[in-house]
Amino acid sequence: MVSRHMIKRILLLHPPSDSVRFKTTSAQFVASRARDATFEKFMDNYKNLLKVISIQDLILANPNNPTVSLQFLSNLSQKLHLNRGAASFLRKYPHIFHIFYDPSKSLPFCKFTDAALEISRLEAAAIRDSMPFVVDRLVRLLSMSTATKALPLRAIFKVWRELGLPDDFEDSVILQNPNLFKLSDGNEPNTHVLKLVSAIPSGNLMAAVENWRIMECCKEDCGSSVDPLGIRFSFKHGFPPGMRLGKNFKAKVKEWQSLPYVGPYEEMGEKKKSKSGKMGLEKRAVAIVHEFLSLTVEKMVEVEKISHFRKWFGIDLNIRDLFLDHPGMFYLSTKGKRHTVFLREAYERGRLIDPNPVYDARRKLLDLVVLGRHGLYTGELQEEGCKTV
Repeated sequence: MVSRHMIKRILLLHPPSDSVRFKTTSAQFVASRARDATFEKFMDNYKNLLKVISIQDLILANPNNPTVSLQFLSNLSQKLHLNRGAASFLRKYPHIFHIFYDPSKSLPFCKFTDAALEISRLEAAAIRDSMPFVVDRLVRLLSMSTATKALPLRAIFKVWRELGLPDDFEDSVILQNPNLFKLSDGNEPNTHVLKLVSAIPSGNLMAAVENWRIMECCKEDCGSSVDPLGIRFSFKHGFPPGMRLGKNFKAKVKEWQSLPYVGPYEEMGEKKKSKSGKMGLEKRAVAIVHEFLSLTVEKMVEVEKISHFRKWFGIDLNIRDLFLDHPGMFYLSTKGKRHTVFLREAYERGRLIDPNPVYDARRKLLDLVVLGRHGLYTGELQEEGCKTV
């Protein structure tokens, strides 16, 4: 049953070989990044998928009568970013939405098509079947808050879908695992903090980048191409197509790769104010956001959402600047009036390299968004063709 929770800086390329960063405004900083056409094309469709999902949540809010009136949606058009109105948006996606007239209420309503409803069921089933992974993601997320092993519940609500949590995760995950999780009152009225009952030893939690390092060292040509010591603190890099990588830039990346740092699940200790200490803190921050993205279902998240965790993760730097400073690891898109960051290594040609069942279900809905009105009359035309034979 759907619960109430449903409702509610690239080192500035200038060029990259320059070793000096010039002061710029935040907007200039974002605008100067190297574009990646594949991610931008993906976001052209994904921004509309987000609108579809917002309407989906409203439709499915009442499981006994999964419909919503066009009048209600029209009143929410501005909030839902439906620039040309609700009816116009719904008609763009006939494979997802079905508009009908309810004579008893003298109003037009909207519901999901059978295909879209089946996709919704597939996603819900995939989330239920992946519950052990859901619990593990939540444990890892809390473990990255190294000082308190706690996070504000409202911050987790911001990313429940990204983490693949069920919409009723308070009941189905938190309350069902009292040996792992505990809810307590926050410092502000009507706020709650989710804590780990007991800290998980850092040695029991391996960051995603560690798995990549092990795989690199286990390759058949490891002896000739990979130095286990040289890769010890490295992250996988893959730069945007067409980005000029000057000698100076490559040298700085190599230096950064070999820089030791404290992992996302390790105790940070006292912050050092030396240059090397600050560089280490910056790399730790990169490691944390890298791990955060690795925990998400689609290896992507809105920058605004992850920023809610900055203080709790002990990050003193601007989150968006971290993404822009490391274009080989992250890609920042500004499509759809939002800043969305992707974990570059997880994608190839606009798709996850290692998909999961929840991602697969969501991808099916995205495919219907891409389809738009195409193929709408194919069945009818085929039927007519049969009759004329």
